[in-house]
Amino acid sequence: MKELKELALLAEKQWQKFGHETPLEGLRITREETPRGHIHAVYRPSLCVVLQGAKISTLGNSSFHYRAGQCLMAKVSVPVTAQIVEASAQVPYLAFSLGFDPAIVTDLLVDHAATLEHLPNIPALQADTIPPDIFDPLHRILTLLDQPADLAVLAPLTIKELIWRLLSSPFAGALRQVGLRETHTARIGQVTAWLRENYQRTVTVAELAEIANMSVASFHRHFKSVTQLSPVQFQKQIRLQEARKLLLSDQEVAAVGYEVGYESPSQFSRDYRRMFGAPPGKDKAILRSSLAVESVS
Repeated sequence: MKELKELALLAEKQWQKFGHETPLEGLRITREETPRGHIHAVYRPSLCVVLQGAKISTLGNSSFHYRAGQCLMAKVSVPVTAQIVEASAQVPYLAFSLGFDPAIVTDLLVDHAATLEHLPNIPALQADTIPPDIFDPLHRILTLLDQPADLAVLAPLTIKELIWRLLSSPFAGALRQVGLRETHTARIGQVTAWLRENYQRTVTVAELAEIANMSVASFHRHFKSVTQLSPVQFQKQIRLQEARKLLLSDQEVAAVGYEVGYESPSQFSRDYRRMFGAPPGKDKAILRSSLAVESVS
């Protein structure tokens, strides 16, 4: 497909110029020449577009496979485990993700809210073919990285256009659920965003249900439907991913556990090993060794 190849060439050029982080907040480019497994991350509301290679993202017991010419939408913040399964020096895995503010979706839907309130729940992640109508705005967004004087003014307008196009695509149902504030999905999205920012706090399911303005039973059911995780599992994964980042600092393992919200060092070690395959102290050494090799090579 001509549009896909053109977008891949532009993304490669911008990766060579800016690397992973670009001048546009929320726009990140990924390029890998070898397959990678067990990438732990928190996906925020965003669209990931794959231009070359293939990836698998796992949320709970559900796996989402997407490859060149496809994209993945995350409609709420969720912790995932990902694998890049197709990548080589000749054809690197190449993709970019663009975060979006659910408030933009709300603004676009405000005139249609009455007819869209009773949409069925759709899981937090959805993979599908790149809608043809979005190639042009995606191309303009990447091009704007070379136009710093225009970026701040034109990027928000182009992102809004992109979301408008997506509202007429297979991703429309997911976006509408995010944008309509009284849908169950939007309420769960508010809670996942809150948990992402307050993962250290000890909180009950009843308190989270109150944030969502739902009964405890309804909240638990809808949270599991959207995120594929229970609230306790969700918070635990967020805590452990944050802990892994903190381990690269000079803090002691026990201090990291306490900082992310664990009261018991032994429980922290057990949960960490279950998620990452090694206890925190050993994993810290592995991570530091890996980073040292990367900096030398």
